[in-house]
Amino acid sequence: MGLPAALEGRLRLPMIGAPMFIVSRPALVIAQCKAGIVGAFPALNARPQALLDDWIVEITEALGEYSAAHPDEPVAPFAVNQIVHQSNSRLYADMETCVKREVPIIITSLRPPDDVVKAVHDYGGLVFHDVISLRHARKAMAQGVDGIIAVCAGAGGHAGTLSPFALVKEIRREFDGTIILSGCMSHGGDVLAALSMGADLAYFGTRFIATDEAHALPEYKNMIVDSAAADIVYSSLFSGVHGNYLKGSVANAGYDADNLADGDKNKLSAMDFSKRDKNEAKAWRDIWSAGQGVGSVAEVMPAGELVMRLQQEYEAARAHLGVA
Repeated sequence: MGLPAALEGRLRLPMIGAPMFIVSRPALVIAQCKAGIVGAFPALNARPQALLDDWIVEITEALGEYSAAHPDEPVAPFAVNQIVHQSNSRLYADMETCVKREVPIIITSLRPPDDVVKAVHDYGGLVFHDVISLRHARKAMAQGVDGIIAVCAGAGGHAGTLSPFALVKEIRREFDGTIILSGCMSHGGDVLAALSMGADLAYFGTRFIATDEAHALPEYKNMIVDSAAADIVYSSLFSGVHGNYLKGSVANAGYDADNLADGDKNKLSAMDFSKRDKNEAKAWRDIWSAGQGVGSVAEVMPAGELVMRLQQEYEAARAHLGVA
């Protein structure tokens, strides 16, 4: 399938800025879309729930004004991430808001998004679902999603353990929709590598934490810059689902980062994502998520400037390989 028609001619690079809990807010999304890549944020970052409508309007108006003033530049659509799980008591209200505002792309996580797919397709939007295995991908295919995000080894946040060389091929054998590759994406050359493996879009998260617009503490951004792949720990302790975190933040929170116990698999089911706030579990707020691609991050910079650098790296990689 390649790119959906809704994205054709609207991207500077075939990339999505991954939605990151706490970190992704309108400032980052707007900067990413203006630069020509899809920007995304989790609906649950908007608190209280009524703020979600304000954010969607803010992003829509900002991109519309920028596009009108710069008709020759690619301005990408944005996406909202929804946690499709019993732990998310806000899902219905958040989806009502997204449907009302006809959000161009909905990114779903954790459960096959059957009701979400129907609601979004009714107004002509796209649904991309993230998975860590072919089994999960098959469930999403059965629900009629437009794209599958293959979350492979080394990705930030809740990540899988499969090599992209394995998972992308397995999904492509059975799926002719859009495939988005996630895992250690931090350099423009990684975008070309993702395309060469059969993906249609690259999924960048961690690299955008170290940007001016990211809603992250300076200490978090600096730890991203100062860390390498060996400084990432993979643990289920904090949420009940395996994820990748910065070892330094785990240690700062009082844990032995080299000897973490397994988490309770029922912890996720018992959690209400919509109520996770300053008094809740430490994951994401104090224990910082990051992928193994941190070793390629050397500085904090504006998101738009970063996209331009990634484009230069992408073009250099194409030239090096003699790709037309």
